Amino acid sequence: MFDGFTAETLARMQFAFTVSFHIIFPAFSIGLASYLTVLNALWLRTRDETYLTLFGYWKKIFAVAFGMGVVSGIVMSYQFGTNWSVFADKTGPVLGPLMAYEVLSAFFLEAGFLGIMLFGRERVGDGLHMFATAMVSFGTLMSATWILSVNSWMQTPVGYGINELGQFVPEDWWQIVFNPSFPYRLVHMVLAAYLTTALVVGGVGGLHLLRDRKDAPARRMFSMAMWMLVVVAPLQILAGDAHGLNTLEHQPAKVMAMEGHYDSHPHGAPLILFGIPNAEERRIDYAVQIPKLSSLILKHHLDAPLDGLDTIPDEDEPPVAILFWSFRIMVGLGFAMLGLGAWSLWRRLKGTLYDDQWLHRSAIIMGPTGFVAVLAGWITTEVGRQPFTVYGLLRTSDSLAPVAAPAVAASLIAFIIVYFFIFGAGTFYLLRMMNSPAGSKQTNLTDGPIRTAGANVIASIDSADKENGHV
Repeated sequence: MFDGFTAETLARMQFAFTVSFHIIFPAFSIGLASYLTVLNALWLRTRDETYLTLFGYWKKIFAVAFGMGVVSGIVMSYQFGTNWSVFADKTGPVLGPLMAYEVLSAFFLEAGFLGIMLFGRERVGDGLHMFATAMVSFGTLMSATWILSVNSWMQTPVGYGINELGQFVPEDWWQIVFNPSFPYRLVHMVLAAYLTTALVVGGVGGLHLLRDRKDAPARRMFSMAMWMLVVVAPLQILAGDAHGLNTLEHQPAKVMAMEGHYDSHPHGAPLILFGIPNAEERRIDYAVQIPKLSSLILKHHLDAPLDGLDTIPDEDEPPVAILFWSFRIMVGLGFAMLGLGAWSLWRRLKGTLYDDQWLHRSAIIMGPTGFVAVLAGWITTEVGRQPFTVYGLLRTSDSLAPVAAPAVAASLIAFIIVYFFIFGAGTFYLLRMMNSPAGSKQTNLTDGPIRTAGANVIASIDSADKENGHV
């Protein structure tokens, strides 16, 4: 099946496959945890039963998505030892502690309060339950913070030295953690998570509004999701622009490939909207472009010069075609989200937010696009770093463990089979849960922890004693 592929290519394919499965679950759970915190706070403030119903509905979906995210993430850590042991050895002194901080300060925080959030409302009181919910939300954000710090350091490495063994060693932890691309990448990813969640919630709300436009929980979730789109979509476009300028400063080859600029433009570069990258001829065929607009966006001047890939050594160029299309998918979907938010705002102002069935259908269609945009964004980020694992310092070809191609191919095939079976079943179950209206009992997930056999017996005896008048 994978005859002719090198061990490096197969190892990259394997990591890309597993990380693609993994990233969609944290992207959803980060936003959903914050949404649950808002719902819980609104319930405590207003005592409106609709908020409580929505909290109970989405917390069950969150529990399943959170579990799938944890399981899919564990696999990736093993690949550092099996396929990328040289990378792990050389970067371990810097990246190892950061990943440990993620586990200690973030994952434990989420896991420690998750049970209280899911099952503790009637056991610990509203105040502690609200605190636990907020801590789960904070934990997801902390988790994203540490992981993005790790990834950002690989993109813009600073604060390090190199010892006699050729390992990167920390010299300034503040520079390492808060490296030049970290703030931009963190904001961009967190906003992407909020948009992803808003689109899912909006799609579910739109589905149930098509079935019953008087459904109060569906109306509330749809309204909240559309408000999130209205606010966050424009912010994401601005954050993406700032992130792009930062990338131009620190990783110019990535931006050149994203823009499709094979050649330098000394008197203003065009913005290529669409086209077909031609690697052999080093040009964009059938290009649809706007003259000098790329210079205006990236340098804020129509005639500003922009370098092209002709200034980059061939062996240091990232794959242009992949970056060119993944970037356009991400940006195109971002503007589609902006359009959906604007449409919903117009309908809200006209008082027909819950009556426009085409808006509801569009929300359903747009429901999964947040995941697609997140994947496209990560492809742009990671493929644009090639041919390096640590940008400009450690090549991907020098990061590979001494593994044979057939062994990597066998494990990749196993991953594909197992992932599609397990996560396919999990995704199907999530969709079934979302297909049920809020407040229904069709999710088959209890509102309390499953007791052991002995505890069930004791509970039954206590119940019987109370019915018979015994205390």
